Amino acid sequence: MVTVGEELDRAVQGAFTRPVPKSAGAQMRYLVRQHRGSTRLVAELLGISRRTVERYVRNRIRTPRPQLAERLEREVRARWQPQVRARAKQTAATTGGIMIDTRARFGFTAAPGSTDDARLRHLTLALPPQHAARLFEAQEGGATEDQLRRIAAEALGEVYFRDNGRRAHGLEVELTDVAHLEFEL
Repeated sequence: MVTVGEELDRAVQGAFTRPVPKSAGAQMRYLVRQHRGSTRLVAELLGISRRTVERYVRNRIRTPRPQLAERLEREVRARWQPQVRARAKQTAATTGGIMIDTRARFGFTAAPGSTDDARLRHLTLALPPQHAARLFEAQEGGATEDQLRRIAAEALGEVYFRDNGRRAHGLEVELTDVAHLEFEL
């Protein structure tokens, strides 16, 4: 299932200026540096022994189990280039906005007798900075996936369906059955 939170993270990762470490040893050394040299903290973070962390750091073990490889990749990506990540979010929230490309079922709450039945639509839109700011603030504030999806639906409703307040006043948009979702800064 496509999630708004993961796609926002992927969009921000597109702003990285250097590639994320690929080998398990390089990823483990990066995490140890991020935790001020503490192999104990990295071991607790990944759910492995301290000795195993030390073996990866020294390249004595080169290929992690699939579950560990996934956790390791996720933890490194979450910490990689924090200043670049913050700058990209700040730019999107203040001046640049964010592009959204989605294929989903849009349903509406509109006046009785309206022809606004839910249907599958493919939309590619530039969302203004205030909507990007709301999405990033909610994500950083620990919003659930449903809340993030609701914010994205409100943004799409405002920009596309209500045309920034010029038509369809009072139209509430629901975003369901998301088949494709992609953000770009």
